[in-house]
Amino acid sequence: MLEEFRSPLADDALSGRVAIVTGGGTGIGRATARELTRTGASVAICGRRPEPLEAVRTELEAAGRDVLAAPCDVREPDEVEGFLDVVGERLGSVDVLVNNAGGQFAAPLEQIGLKGLRAVHRLNIDAPWHLTNRVAERWMIPGRRGFVCFVGFSPRRGVPQMAHSSAARAALENMASTIAIEWSKYGIRAVCVAAGLIETEGMLQYGGQELVDEYAKSVPMGRAGRPEEVAATIAFLASDGGAYVTGSTVTVDGGADAWGIGAPPPPLE
Repeated sequence: MLEEFRSPLADDALSGRVAIVTGGGTGIGRATARELTRTGASVAICGRRPEPLEAVRTELEAAGRDVLAAPCDVREPDEVEGFLDVVGERLGSVDVLVNNAGGQFAAPLEQIGLKGLRAVHRLNIDAPWHLTNRVAERWMIPGRRGFVCFVGFSPRRGVPQMAHSSAARAALENMASTIAIEWSKYGIRAVCVAAGLIETEGMLQYGGQELVDEYAKSVPMGRAGRPEEVAATIAFLASDGGAYVTGSTVTVDGGADAWGIGAPPPPLE
């Protein structure tokens, strides 16, 4: 039995910061919104479905935390502009951007066509690229400060049934490192957090608890991770404690990337 998770961060670690978390209604995004607000940040969350966003808003406001929740499909530039207008009016200048929204479908490589590839890349590469540029142009570059986080994948190599998404998440790692180089002159940091097997609603939809437990056997720590563990890492990186961390990928995966896939290759035909 795992003990209840307790974040080590002080409750004022992000006091005065304003953050955006995409995909903030469920899973890692929801946990990140909880942790950022718990540590003092004002947070705006967005996602495609209003119901989970409203549930998170109600929960956090009941705890006395400052949160804005608004539906927004980050793939659509017009919706992004509308969302950022509301964020600016309600919360002010944005210091932290967590590009968490993403999605994919499991399929063998030979069954992933160009349409499927483009759909996954539109959500996992194009959308965070556009949102990051807009947030930087509006607030981070003029303010000469900012932290951008991209949520990626671990193991950091080809993953069976996930060729399209593995490629997309690898692009995020390079996007983070390039931002860290080019925008260092503006005081902007960027990091990719590569999350491994994390027990979220999204992960459970691929095969339920039984499949998660089976995958956990290939994790050196012998278990799936918690969304709160990823969230606490992101919050630390966004805080002054992470102020010298930029341009790198931080793995939160129980040792999965160090071990590898941990499963036998498919049989020859």
